[in-house]
Amino acid sequence: MPELSVKIIDDDGRECNIENIVIFYKHILSHHSSGISIHEENGHYFRVDDTFRNKIAKIVEEINK
Repeated sequence: MPELSVKIIDDDGRECNIENIVIFYKHILSHHSSGISIHEENGHYFRVDDTFRNKIAKIVEEINK
């Protein structure tokens, strides 16, 4: 089973540990699927736009290889 915990950088440049990137990605797709919005994760904030969604999709794709 692949390691699902990853670290990503938030909007303030701080490292944020995401325990399960697959669950995180599913949330992004279901709650932030289009346009631009802000996602909060354990006190870290992320501007969710197409660039961010693509970045997370690539991380998930690499894990699933």
